[in-house]
Amino acid sequence: MGVTLDEIAVADPPAAWEALGFAVGDGACAIGEVRIRLAGDEGGAGVLGWSLRGVASTELDGLPTQRSQTAAPETAPPHPNGIALLDHVVAITPDLERTVAALGAAGLDLRRIREEPTPAGAPRQAFFRLGAPILELVQEPAEVAARLGPDRPAFFWGLALAVPDLDATVAALGPERVGEPRDAVQPGRRIATLRRAAGLTVPVALITPPPPRP
Repeated sequence: MGVTLDEIAVADPPAAWEALGFAVGDGACAIGEVRIRLAGDEGGAGVLGWSLRGVASTELDGLPTQRSQTAAPETAPPHPNGIALLDHVVAITPDLERTVAALGAAGLDLRRIREEPTPAGAPRQAFFRLGAPILELVQEPAEVAARLGPDRPAFFWGLALAVPDLDATVAALGPERVGEPRDAVQPGRRIATLRRAAGLTVPVALITPPPPRP
């Protein structure tokens, strides 16, 4: 099975996710095969860390990591808001080669490196398979890394959640909480981003599933 993602800890209160139409119980919600633990404001904002099954080391170039011995659960049903799966986790690094080497040494499955810039200005990305979800590791633009220092560790940025009927979910959430759907970088997919008014500390994008392969 390789390394798989068990749980992500997020510094949001459960009530904030319930208000967006997620089914929450015992301070967590299950999205597909991944548990999102809603830790409130303990220790910061955004993604606080994750736990991985089968990882050889927890030294992942600064990404807070714990080992998990929990068996993979059955896939959870979609939430009332229509969100069905965790599509990918986004992390950022000032040094892509350094972080890729650390993740590879810990046993993470590198699928590919994309050498084309994104619309946001990231020059390169690396993609790791973690069971159903993907880790998208984004290299900082050179000018940002030079200004802030290339020796800084990697850090988590946000989450992308898959929703089959993006238009219906966006309409239910309302324009004050989510932006208009647009074409994603991935061909055949569309994406919309939650606004600050949604009340979460972690950046969240909603994305359609990959189109069927021919």
